[in-house]
Amino acid sequence: MPIILAGVSHHRTPLEVRERLFFAPEAVPEGLGRLAQYNGLEERLILSTCNRVEVYSSAGSFEEGVDAIRSFLSEARGIAADVLRQHLYVLRDEDAMRHLFRVASSLDSMVVGEPQILGQVKEAYRLAQESGHAGKNLTSLFSRAFRVAKKVRERTAIGETPVSVSSVAADLVKKIFGGMAGRTVLLLGAGEMAELAARQLAAQGARAILVANRTLSRAQELAQSLGGRAVDYQNLTAELAAADIVIASTGAPHIVLDRGRVASALELRRDRPMFIIDIAVPRDVDPRVNELEDVYLYDIDDLQGVVSANLTGREREAEQARLIVEEELRAFLLRHKAEELSRAFAAIRVQAESFREGELSKTLNRLPALDAKQRQALDAMTRAIVNKLLHHPFAHLREMASGQVDEKSLAFVRRLFGLGPAAAELPPPGPDDEA
Repeated sequence: MPIILAGVSHHRTPLEVRERLFFAPEAVPEGLGRLAQYNGLEERLILSTCNRVEVYSSAGSFEEGVDAIRSFLSEARGIAADVLRQHLYVLRDEDAMRHLFRVASSLDSMVVGEPQILGQVKEAYRLAQESGHAGKNLTSLFSRAFRVAKKVRERTAIGETPVSVSSVAADLVKKIFGGMAGRTVLLLGAGEMAELAARQLAAQGARAILVANRTLSRAQELAQSLGGRAVDYQNLTAELAAADIVIASTGAPHIVLDRGRVASALELRRDRPMFIIDIAVPRDVDPRVNELEDVYLYDIDDLQGVVSANLTGREREAEQARLIVEEELRAFLLRHKAEELSRAFAAIRVQAESFREGELSKTLNRLPALDAKQRQALDAMTRAIVNKLLHHPFAHLREMASGQVDEKSLAFVRRLFGLGPAAAELPPPGPDDEA
């Protein structure tokens, strides 16, 4: 079945569209269930991160599968079909496989080499597999993707210096302020992204780390580990006024800091500037905050400039990683197509045996006087005829299976022997099945 990928990413889709398509981790199982209601998709997986939302599937028909995914994203997220078409990229088979391998290996990330993406891909697969939406096709594909990502990490230095969107945000703060000495940092949210950013800023000498989170116990836990202080989420305006730098990453599905609240905090700050980095998707901070004097608001897409500088030193490693991806992709495709050919091999044998047994049965019914020995002889004779007829075709199939097998060759074999879709479900033949 065709492998289909349809999605959006930071490369060509603005944040205001990506955040509308975003699926929080807890919403993914429900999304998969809803996606299953659309005809044409045999297997389904949703990968949703701050930089991308992608749907992977295997389908009987490529066109029908793509239509199903487009309809799902448009209807589930309330986005007009024409708007979605402007941004959605669609890949199939080899191109979809290559893309996934690059994503899992962090070659398609905003920050090349960042370590978080592989964990996110693994979690997306786990959710699809546990809910029964990832079958043998996606399992085979994603298992290979994990292997490719591991090999890239082992054979290149692409992840030698750990980086992430959070660390890039911390670097940006350092450049804006010239240093962290005497600065107060407020973390809005206590998740992984916020924690990574806080540790970067604390290492650079921030004077105080304040942590605000809707779950106070989590805020206290993180604050203690950072040597900071948990603050009351209900008293956020006053705490906001004390902050020189705000890192927002709550995971909330709506705006948390609106223009009015930030304006009130600025009045209390008496015109001292405030720097806000919103690394959440969907965004935590109202974009209109940028209209206020003395506020510098950056969202995740604004970090691209800093990221470009980061890429310079990693391009050589990234190129080596891309070569590994291509090498693994070729091996995976060759193995996959060889297995398809082996299944065709088995299907031909099953089909030929079915024809032989049917014709033999009709002949024996017309010759009731034959004794057991004569019936056995007739059975052996027809079996020998079939084996001789299949000997040369099977010899060539074995030769194809050990070499470069392309899709045209597979299609020709299926068409030549009249094999239907059921042939793909047969296991590869054992040694006793060959002619």
